[in-house]
Order: sequence, then structure tokens, then C-alpha cells
Amino acid sequence: MLYRLIADTAMVVHLAFLAYVALGGFLAWRLPRMIWPHVACALYGLGITVIGWNCPLTHLENWGRQKAGQTGLPEAGFIDHYVTGIVYPEDHLLTAQLAVAATVAVSWAGYLALTGRRRRNKTPSST
Repeated sequence: MLYRLIADTAMVVHLAFLAYVALGGFLAWRLPRMIWPHVACALYGLGITVIGWNCPLTHLENWGRQKAGQTGLPEAGFIDHYVTGIVYPEDHLLTAQLAVAATVAVSWAGYLALTGRRRRNKTPSST
């Protein structure tokens, strides 16, 4: 039971991480200090996607599932198992990746615009 709980928790945290990678830049619009954790997570997500880094959450979920006597994730990994074919069609992986990248870029551009506006509003005007 404990191992299944570990695996299920890893799955939920993994989904939350993916949502944060895609949308966390918008959180920084409201909480500017959140931009740096988002930059780190987005860059790590990019590394997983482009370079093929291993994800520790996938490893943890596999470990928990195997210890619980369940089948681990397929070799293709977490996204192929839980997201591809469910959130977007299987043949549109690149489109989904580009949409996430565009969403991150828009959120960062909005963050920069809001930060600039806040700085301009804080400077004392000379009268």
C-alpha cells in the first residue's frame, strides 16, 4: 500500500510539475519572485525534452509501482503514458511541445512587460 501511495504521489507531483512548466510564468505576473523557480523548471523541462535527461519523478513512480507489484511506466515514459493520446492526439507531440514553448514565451514576455511597468510607476516623477 505504501509503495502504491508513493507511485501515485509521484504521478500527481509529475502532473503538477508539467502544469507549472507550462503555466508557471503567469504565476510570476502576480508573484514576481516566482519567475526564477519557473525559469529553472522550464529549462529543466526543456533539457528533458531536447537532450533527453532522465526525470527523477518518472524513476520514483516506476520504483513505487514495481515495489507494489504493478507494471511500471513504459520505456517511452510518463508523458507518452499519461498525456499523449489523452490531452492531445499521438501524432501531434511536436505541436503540443511548441504550444507549451509558446505559452512559456508569452508568459515571460508578459512578466517582462509588467515588471517594466511596475518600475516606471515606482520612479518618482519630477515636477
